[in-house]
Amino acid sequence: MSFTEAIKTCLSKYVTFSGRARRSEYWWFILFAVLGGILFSLLDLALFGAPQPTASSGNGPLTSVFNLAILLPVLAAAWRRLHDTGRPGWYILIPMMVSAAFLGAMFLGVMTFGVIERAGVDSDTLRGGASAFGITGLIIAGFVQLVVSVLMLYWLTRPSQPEANEYGPVPT
Repeated sequence: MSFTEAIKTCLSKYVTFSGRARRSEYWWFILFAVLGGILFSLLDLALFGAPQPTASSGNGPLTSVFNLAILLPVLAAAWRRLHDTGRPGWYILIPMMVSAAFLGAMFLGVMTFGVIERAGVDSDTLRGGASAFGITGLIIAGFVQLVVSVLMLYWLTRPSQPEANEYGPVPT
C-alpha cells in the first residue's frame, strides 16, 4: 500500500473500528500524522509567531485543529492494526489506562497527605514522606509506561496473520 492509498483508506474509515489494517496502511498513516503535525506547527509559527513565555507552551491553533481532526482516524487505524495481528483493538487504550491509574493514585496520595496535615501533623515532617512518595510514584509510573509503550510498539509492528481471523478476512 502506498503513502497516498494509506491516507485515503484511513480517512475513508474515519471511525471504523472493525476489520483489519495492514502494517503499511497503519505506518504510512502515522507518518502522515507526524508530518502533518510538523507542517501545521511550522504554519502556526509563521502565522502566529513564537508563543509568549508567559503563555502556555501548547500547540498553536492550526496544529490543535489538525491533531483533533486526525485523533479518531489514528485511533481507529491502530485498533484495526491490532485486529490484524489477532489482538483485541481495545489494547490500544492500555497506555492511557495506565496513565490514568497512576494519575489517580498520585492525586489520592496528595489528598491523603492533605488530610493528615489538616489533622494536626506538622507539615514540615510530612514533606519528606510526601516527596519520597511522589518521586517513587513518578519513577514507577515512568517505568511502567515505558514497558507498556514498548509492548504496544511491539504489537503494532507484528506481521499480519496470514489467514482470516475473528476480526475479518486478510486485508487486500
